[in-house]
Amino acid sequence: MFKTFFVVLLLGFAGSAMALPFASRYALVVEEGSGKVLLAKNADVTVPIASLTKLMTAMVVLDAAQDMDEAITIEDPSVLTSRRSRTRLTDGGVLPRRTVMELALMSSDNHAAVSLAYAYPGGIDAFLAAVAAKVGDLGMTHTTIGEPTGLSEANRSTAEDLARMAVAAASYPEIVRITTSSGQTVDVQGRNVEYHNTNHLVGQTGWDILLSKTGFTKPAGRCLIMRLSAGGQTVIVVLLNAITSPLRMLDALNVRRFLSGEEPLLARAESPRRVHRAAHHLPVTIERAHLRPSRVAVSAN
Repeated sequence: MFKTFFVVLLLGFAGSAMALPFASRYALVVEEGSGKVLLAKNADVTVPIASLTKLMTAMVVLDAAQDMDEAITIEDPSVLTSRRSRTRLTDGGVLPRRTVMELALMSSDNHAAVSLAYAYPGGIDAFLAAVAAKVGDLGMTHTTIGEPTGLSEANRSTAEDLARMAVAAASYPEIVRITTSSGQTVDVQGRNVEYHNTNHLVGQTGWDILLSKTGFTKPAGRCLIMRLSAGGQTVIVVLLNAITSPLRMLDALNVRRFLSGEEPLLARAESPRRVHRAAHHLPVTIERAHLRPSRVAVSAN
């Protein structure tokens, strides 16, 4: 399935029409059924991928068929990545592997992601060997993943390769379930802690999101992978290196409008302070406050 899909994908680049003013520096939209490239921008450039890495982490863990109800220890990712990361989990505490995976994928908790890798049969070295094998099996020839969180700038890929990864991830019901959940409450050592999906479009009216993962580090910018149904089509969407969350969400909205035959929307120029403040209200105000219809097709190259 994957080989046929991406032969069509690669051949389709020459004829793909560009009709969106992408804010993301790298982007790809592929029709799932045919593999036809609908939209592309710098899709073959290798760049940091941040927490999109966690889809690969989840696939490798699930491939190992471990007991998802087994309690595993929460670990600090800074030991492996040399980068600190905020969390509401307690290092040294224990949670069921299933809950840890839910927090790694849905709320993108880096302590959760690294804990899955340390608890892998054979430990972190065996986990990374399995990741390398999975990358090879999926034909992700321009991808390097050296740790399970995405905190490292060395985790790099292309929009093309990430589309391959998204197609593969969509075949795992557990990954689909978790990444399309808007939130959940977790008992963390006697405390009820509420977690939310980092993709605020999940669960929003008018959005049929079938797979989702966000990512952010300063080198990677704002990133998003989705499997999306709109306008009678199911597509894989890869958006990489948007400057802000509102611009990333604008790209996602414009992809949906493109699939539905609507005009794209353009962001009005605003001061950095206003853009920052608007980010907290994007799902509600994006069309009203920050966007206007485009009257011309704009090249995304």
